[in-house]
Amino acid sequence: MRRVIFNQKGGVGKSTITCNLAAISAVEGKRTLVLDLDIQGNATQYLLGDKVTDSDRTLARFFKDSLSMNLFGGHDSGLENIIHETPFPNLYVIPSHPELEPLQARLESRYKIFKLKEALEKLEGFGAVYMDTPPILNFYSQSALIAADKCLIPFDCDAFSREALFKLMQSLAEVKADHNQNLEIEGIVVNQYQKQANLPRQLVDELIALGHPVLESKISPSVKIRESHSESKPLVHYAPNHKLTDEFRALHLEINRI
Repeated sequence: MRRVIFNQKGGVGKSTITCNLAAISAVEGKRTLVLDLDIQGNATQYLLGDKVTDSDRTLARFFKDSLSMNLFGGHDSGLENIIHETPFPNLYVIPSHPELEPLQARLESRYKIFKLKEALEKLEGFGAVYMDTPPILNFYSQSALIAADKCLIPFDCDAFSREALFKLMQSLAEVKADHNQNLEIEGIVVNQYQKQANLPRQLVDELIALGHPVLESKISPSVKIRESHSESKPLVHYAPNHKLTDEFRALHLEINRI
Protein backbone atom coordinates (compact mmCIF):
# COMPACT_ATOMS: atom_id res chain seq x y z
CA MET A 1 0.00 0.00 0.00
CA ARG A 2 1.38 3.39 -1.04
CA ARG A 3 -0.01 6.43 0.77
CA VAL A 4 0.64 10.09 0.11
CA ILE A 5 0.03 12.71 2.80
CA PHE A 6 -0.78 15.97 1.04
CA ASN A 7 -2.23 19.42 1.54
CA GLN A 8 -1.42 22.58 -0.39
CA LYS A 9 -1.52 24.53 2.88
CA GLY A 10 1.62 24.54 5.01
CA GLY A 11 1.80 23.89 8.73
CA VAL A 12 -0.98 21.31 8.87
CA GLY A 13 1.17 18.46 10.18
CA LYS A 14 2.02 16.46 7.04
CA SER A 15 5.47 15.34 8.20
CA THR A 16 4.29 14.57 11.73
CA ILE A 17 1.38 12.46 10.49
CA THR A 18 3.54 10.71 7.87
CA CYS A 19 6.29 9.72 10.29
CA ASN A 20 4.06 8.70 13.18
CA LEU A 21 1.81 6.51 11.05
CA ALA A 22 4.85 4.93 9.40
CA ALA A 23 6.47 4.30 12.80
CA ILE A 24 3.35 2.53 14.06
CA SER A 25 3.24 0.43 10.89
CA ALA A 26 6.85 -0.60 11.52
CA VAL A 27 6.24 -1.39 15.20
CA GLU A 28 3.39 -3.66 14.14
CA GLY A 29 5.86 -5.69 12.09
CA LYS A 30 5.42 -4.28 8.60
CA ARG A 31 8.58 -3.28 6.74
CA THR A 32 7.80 0.38 6.10
CA LEU A 33 9.36 3.05 3.90
CA VAL A 34 9.01 6.84 4.13
CA LEU A 35 9.76 8.99 1.08
CA ASP A 36 10.54 12.61 1.90
CA LEU A 37 9.61 14.70 -1.14
CA ASP A 38 9.55 17.99 0.73
CA ILE A 39 12.69 20.06 0.13
CA GLN A 40 12.53 21.21 3.78
CA GLY A 41 13.44 17.66 4.80
CA ASN A 42 11.43 17.60 8.03
CA ALA A 43 10.53 13.91 7.78
CA THR A 44 14.17 13.06 7.08
CA GLN A 45 15.31 14.90 10.19
CA TYR A 46 12.50 13.45 12.32
CA LEU A 47 13.48 9.86 11.46
CA LEU A 48 17.25 10.10 11.04
CA GLY A 49 18.10 12.80 13.57
CA ASP A 50 19.61 15.05 10.93
CA LYS A 51 19.33 16.01 7.29
CA VAL A 52 21.41 14.12 4.73
CA THR A 53 24.14 16.27 3.20
CA ASP A 54 25.31 13.86 0.48
CA SER A 55 22.83 14.34 -2.37
CA ASP A 56 23.91 11.01 -3.92
CA ARG A 57 22.14 9.23 -1.08
CA THR A 58 18.82 11.07 -1.47
CA LEU A 59 15.89 11.49 -3.86
CA ALA A 60 17.98 14.10 -5.67
CA ARG A 61 20.16 11.23 -6.97
CA PHE A 62 17.12 9.31 -8.22
CA PHE A 63 15.69 12.29 -10.09
CA LYS A 64 19.11 13.26 -11.51
CA ASP A 65 19.46 9.75 -12.87
CA SER A 66 16.06 10.00 -14.52
CA LEU A 67 17.41 12.96 -16.50
CA SER A 68 20.57 11.18 -17.64
CA MET A 69 19.31 8.14 -19.51
CA ASN A 70 21.75 7.50 -22.35
CA LEU A 71 20.86 7.04 -26.00
CA PHE A 72 21.92 3.39 -26.09
CA GLY A 73 19.22 1.86 -23.92
CA GLY A 74 20.60 2.72 -20.50
CA HIS A 75 18.11 2.96 -17.69
CA ASP A 76 17.90 5.34 -14.79
CA SER A 77 18.69 3.95 -11.35
CA GLY A 78 16.05 2.69 -8.99
CA LEU A 79 15.45 3.56 -5.35
CA GLU A 80 17.31 0.69 -3.65
CA ASN A 81 20.64 2.46 -3.24
CA ILE A 82 19.24 5.58 -1.54
CA ILE A 83 17.23 3.86 1.19
CA HIS A 84 18.47 4.60 4.72
CA GLU A 85 17.84 2.55 7.84
CA THR A 86 16.42 4.55 10.72
CA PRO A 87 17.23 3.74 14.38
CA PHE A 88 13.84 2.01 14.57
CA PRO A 89 13.28 -1.61 13.47
CA ASN A 90 11.42 -2.11 10.17
CA LEU A 91 11.43 1.64 9.44
CA TYR A 92 13.36 3.09 6.48
CA VAL A 93 13.52 6.47 4.78
CA ILE A 94 14.53 7.89 1.40
CA PRO A 95 15.71 11.40 2.29
CA SER A 96 15.01 14.73 0.70
CA HIS A 97 17.74 17.20 -0.31
CA PRO A 98 17.83 20.91 -1.28
CA GLU A 99 19.10 19.94 -4.75
CA LEU A 100 15.57 18.82 -5.57
CA GLU A 101 14.56 22.45 -6.06
CA PRO A 102 16.83 23.34 -9.02
CA LEU A 103 16.04 19.97 -10.65
CA GLN A 104 12.32 20.64 -10.78
CA ALA A 105 12.14 22.73 -13.97
CA ARG A 106 14.22 20.21 -15.92
CA LEU A 107 12.12 17.30 -14.67
CA GLU A 108 8.93 19.07 -15.69
CA SER A 109 10.22 19.98 -19.15
CA ARG A 110 11.32 16.38 -19.76
CA TYR A 111 7.98 15.04 -18.47
CA LYS A 112 9.45 12.75 -15.79
CA ILE A 113 6.25 12.85 -13.76
CA PHE A 114 5.75 9.05 -13.88
CA LYS A 115 9.29 8.04 -12.89
CA LEU A 116 8.56 7.75 -9.17
CA LYS A 117 5.53 5.55 -9.79
CA GLU A 118 7.54 3.26 -12.07
CA ALA A 119 10.37 2.96 -9.53
CA LEU A 120 8.04 2.21 -6.62
CA GLU A 121 6.28 -0.47 -8.63
CA LYS A 122 9.64 -2.19 -9.09
CA LEU A 123 10.71 -1.80 -5.46
CA GLU A 124 10.29 -4.99 -3.45
CA GLY A 125 10.29 -5.85 0.23
CA PHE A 126 8.08 -3.12 1.72
CA GLY A 127 4.58 -3.71 3.02
CA ALA A 128 3.78 -0.01 3.40
CA VAL A 129 5.06 3.18 1.79
CA TYR A 130 4.29 6.67 3.13
CA MET A 131 5.12 9.78 1.09
CA ASP A 132 5.56 13.21 2.66
CA THR A 133 5.03 16.11 0.25
CA PRO A 134 5.70 19.83 -0.07
CA PRO A 135 2.81 22.23 0.72
CA ILE A 136 2.22 23.01 -2.94
CA LEU A 137 1.00 21.14 -6.01
CA ASN A 138 4.36 21.00 -7.79
CA PHE A 139 6.29 18.32 -9.70
CA TYR A 140 7.18 16.36 -6.54
CA SER A 141 3.73 16.33 -4.94
CA GLN A 142 2.18 15.40 -8.29
CA SER A 143 4.72 12.58 -8.68
CA ALA A 144 3.68 11.26 -5.26
CA LEU A 145 -0.03 11.53 -6.04
CA ILE A 146 0.49 9.65 -9.29
CA ALA A 147 2.49 6.94 -7.49
CA ALA A 148 0.04 6.53 -4.59
CA ASP A 149 -2.89 4.22 -4.02
CA LYS A 150 -4.41 6.44 -1.34
CA CYS A 151 -4.24 10.05 -0.18
CA LEU A 152 -4.58 11.33 3.38
CA ILE A 153 -5.37 15.04 3.80
CA PRO A 154 -4.25 16.73 7.04
CA PHE A 155 -6.60 19.50 8.15
CA ASP A 156 -5.93 21.88 11.01
CA CYS A 157 -8.95 23.57 12.45
CA ASP A 158 -9.08 27.11 11.15
CA ALA A 159 -11.07 29.01 8.56
CA PHE A 160 -8.09 29.37 6.21
CA SER A 161 -7.71 25.58 6.14
CA ARG A 162 -11.37 25.21 5.23
CA GLU A 163 -11.01 27.54 2.24
CA ALA A 164 -7.81 25.80 1.14
CA LEU A 165 -9.52 22.41 1.36
CA PHE A 166 -12.01 23.25 -1.38
CA LYS A 167 -9.17 24.11 -3.79
CA LEU A 168 -7.29 21.01 -2.73
CA MET A 169 -10.19 18.69 -3.49
CA GLN A 170 -10.42 20.16 -6.99
CA SER A 171 -6.68 19.66 -7.52
CA LEU A 172 -6.91 16.03 -6.41
CA ALA A 173 -9.86 15.42 -8.74
CA GLU A 174 -7.80 16.73 -11.65
CA VAL A 175 -4.79 14.55 -10.82
CA LYS A 176 -7.07 11.54 -10.54
CA ALA A 177 -8.80 12.26 -13.86
CA ASP A 178 -5.61 13.05 -15.78
CA HIS A 179 -2.94 10.79 -14.31
CA ASN A 180 -4.04 8.25 -11.70
CA GLN A 181 -7.57 6.94 -11.97
CA ASN A 182 -6.94 4.54 -9.09
CA LEU A 183 -6.09 7.28 -6.58
CA GLU A 184 -8.44 7.10 -3.60
CA ILE A 185 -8.97 9.94 -1.16
CA GLU A 186 -8.72 7.91 2.00
CA GLY A 187 -9.88 10.67 4.30
CA ILE A 188 -9.30 13.98 6.01
CA VAL A 189 -7.19 13.80 9.18
CA VAL A 190 -8.33 16.49 11.60
CA ASN A 191 -5.20 17.74 13.36
CA GLN A 192 -4.85 20.13 16.31
CA TYR A 193 -8.42 19.23 17.31
CA GLN A 194 -9.77 20.68 20.55
CA LYS A 195 -13.14 19.07 21.08
CA GLN A 196 -14.09 21.48 23.89
CA ALA A 197 -13.68 24.53 21.62
CA ASN A 198 -16.56 25.72 19.46
CA LEU A 199 -14.70 26.59 16.24
CA PRO A 200 -13.05 23.18 15.64
CA ARG A 201 -16.34 21.35 16.22
CA GLN A 202 -18.18 23.77 13.93
CA LEU A 203 -15.60 23.40 11.14
CA VAL A 204 -15.62 19.61 11.33
CA ASP A 205 -19.43 19.51 11.32
CA GLU A 206 -19.43 21.73 8.21
CA LEU A 207 -17.02 19.44 6.40
CA ILE A 208 -19.13 16.40 7.24
CA ALA A 209 -22.31 18.17 6.14
CA LEU A 210 -20.67 18.96 2.79
CA GLY A 211 -19.90 15.28 2.28
CA HIS A 212 -16.15 15.42 2.82
CA PRO A 213 -14.59 12.13 4.05
CA VAL A 214 -13.61 13.21 7.56
CA LEU A 215 -11.98 10.38 9.47
CA GLU A 216 -13.34 9.56 12.90
CA SER A 217 -9.89 9.52 14.54
CA LYS A 218 -8.63 13.01 15.37
CA ILE A 219 -5.27 14.30 16.60
CA SER A 220 -5.12 16.62 19.61
CA PRO A 221 -2.60 19.43 20.14
CA SER A 222 0.18 18.52 22.53
CA VAL A 223 3.68 19.63 23.48
CA LYS A 224 4.68 15.97 23.12
CA ILE A 225 4.78 16.43 19.34
CA ARG A 226 7.42 19.17 19.59
CA GLU A 227 9.36 17.12 22.14
CA SER A 228 9.37 14.08 19.85
CA HIS A 229 10.54 16.27 16.95
CA SER A 230 13.39 17.56 19.10
CA GLU A 231 14.42 14.03 20.09
CA SER A 232 13.94 12.66 16.55
CA LYS A 233 11.72 9.91 17.89
CA PRO A 234 8.19 9.23 16.64
CA LEU A 235 5.69 9.12 19.47
CA VAL A 236 5.34 5.34 19.54
CA HIS A 237 9.02 5.28 20.60
CA TYR A 238 9.23 8.57 22.50
CA ALA A 239 6.03 8.36 24.56
CA PRO A 240 4.36 5.00 23.89
CA ASN A 241 1.75 5.38 26.62
CA HIS A 242 0.76 8.97 25.91
CA LYS A 243 -2.79 9.91 24.86
CA LEU A 244 -1.50 11.39 21.60
CA THR A 245 0.27 8.16 20.71
CA ASP A 246 -3.02 6.32 21.26
CA GLU A 247 -4.71 8.77 18.89
CA PHE A 248 -2.17 7.94 16.18
CA ARG A 249 -2.68 4.24 16.85
CA ALA A 250 -6.43 4.72 16.44
CA LEU A 251 -5.88 6.62 13.18
CA HIS A 252 -3.57 3.88 11.88
CA LEU A 253 -6.16 1.23 12.75
CA GLU A 254 -8.97 3.21 11.12
CA ILE A 255 -7.24 3.75 7.78
CA ASN A 256 -6.18 0.13 7.60
CA ARG A 257 -9.78 -0.97 8.09
CA ILE A 258 -11.02 1.15 5.19
